[in-house]
Amino acid sequence: MITFVIFIAILITTLGITYWAAKRTSTASEFYAADSQLTAPQNGFALAGDWCSAAAFLGFTGLTALFGMDGAFYALGPLTAFCTVLFLIAEPLRNTGKYTLGDVIRTRMQTRTSLLAAIAGTIVVNFAYLMPQMAGAGVLVRLLTGVPYEWAVIFVGSAMIVYVAFGGMLATTWVQIVKAVLMLAAGAIILMLVLAMVQFNPLTLFADAEKRYGAQYLLPGNYLKNPFDQISLGLGYVLGLAGLPHVMTRFYTVPDAATARRSVVWVMFLAGAFFFATTLFGLAAANFVGQDAIRAADRGGNLTLPLLAQFLGGGKGSFGGDLMLGFVAAVAVATILAVVSGLTLSTSSAIAHDFYTNWLNHGKVEGGKEVRIARIATIVIGVLSILLGILAQGVNVAVLVILAICVAASANFPVLVLSLFWRRFNTGGVVGGMTVGLVSSVVLAMIGPAMQGANAIWPLVNPTIVSMPLGFLGAIIGTLISGRDAANESRFEAFSLQLHTGVKTK
Repeated sequence: MITFVIFIAILITTLGITYWAAKRTSTASEFYAADSQLTAPQNGFALAGDWCSAAAFLGFTGLTALFGMDGAFYALGPLTAFCTVLFLIAEPLRNTGKYTLGDVIRTRMQTRTSLLAAIAGTIVVNFAYLMPQMAGAGVLVRLLTGVPYEWAVIFVGSAMIVYVAFGGMLATTWVQIVKAVLMLAAGAIILMLVLAMVQFNPLTLFADAEKRYGAQYLLPGNYLKNPFDQISLGLGYVLGLAGLPHVMTRFYTVPDAATARRSVVWVMFLAGAFFFATTLFGLAAANFVGQDAIRAADRGGNLTLPLLAQFLGGGKGSFGGDLMLGFVAAVAVATILAVVSGLTLSTSSAIAHDFYTNWLNHGKVEGGKEVRIARIATIVIGVLSILLGILAQGVNVAVLVILAICVAASANFPVLVLSLFWRRFNTGGVVGGMTVGLVSSVVLAMIGPAMQGANAIWPLVNPTIVSMPLGFLGAIIGTLISGRDAANESRFEAFSLQLHTGVKTK
């Protein structure tokens, strides 16, 4: 009962935000980018809410509890990933784009074919990211309410549709801010309770885990047994985050490039602190709850943090235990609702703005009609994400999220970087990079251990170490074999000026 009350309170709050935002969302700029009026702290908290997904809140803790330091590698990677975003991507995106990745590619190439390739990359990556979020949501809502997993996924998908279709980016942003505050508060409470259990000496957690599970538990290789998997995970993190479309869209919600940079600094501190704490949470859960109990609750380890919170509150059946379980589980659901809302908005933007307005109608669509198309797209995307979430039942959400980041690193990142910084890069390169990157990363992921388990044909959990170079190779070969584009190269000086300064020339 306690868990249900907390969950309903958070849901009512976020729906109230959506109602407030809906009255302030009518134009395309307001729907896609909150009219570019967010401050750096607001966008930083929203980025933390966007990035700290079910993988961070649930999956990373579960991986650490079940596999030791390999889970910690997953958790700490985003710290370096945001450095790439800060120094390479944030300012150029804000200066050259409008709402989407497709805007950047269209500004540089000015061809419909390149825009279509960018749309494909956005949609594939976003759906790959949506699947684990919906899976995590189903597990948590089932825990909160007792309803079957499938109905839990349907409920979350329906709420997501309401947030995005009615409130657009403004509602999505404030839902993410509220969620980030709740998540950080929950993390701080759990951290204090965990440290109190070990007399505020975190090294005790490591010593106890080693004593219980052996020295290998604190060494790499328990989950990522192949050293190339460890390298691949690092590459996917460091370069894949910069290719995630729903992260890119956040840089269009601020008024200028300087604010975009400051937003990244905010999220590095906010998200970094939480990710660091998940390692301690995982160790504490392994020590206090036990791996057998964790696997019994969910074989992927996705309920590790709620189970730890219940233990810290006094155990199952106690008021404190139920209160902590309800609070953490409800915050986790809010976490997922915020992330899936951002993903859905990014995908609907690609369909309505990039495909319908710019590709089909050459940019000649009235703003109100474009918003209506985006809202219809939101409903379709919501239904598809529900189906994907049902299919993903039982898989650790952290693993699925990293595979989505692998696709972003292999397809979107090469095309984006070469578009921004290589004069000769052309439409053939965009098509080649997107095609090779998408196909190689998706195929290798589908035949690898993450999806096939012991029956895997491909040995690596994360194929970034192979698929990302293939994406770059496809982009380079596509550029060279398609011949020089004199008009495109002649526009590069003006594009580069806009890239670095924000100044547009005719």
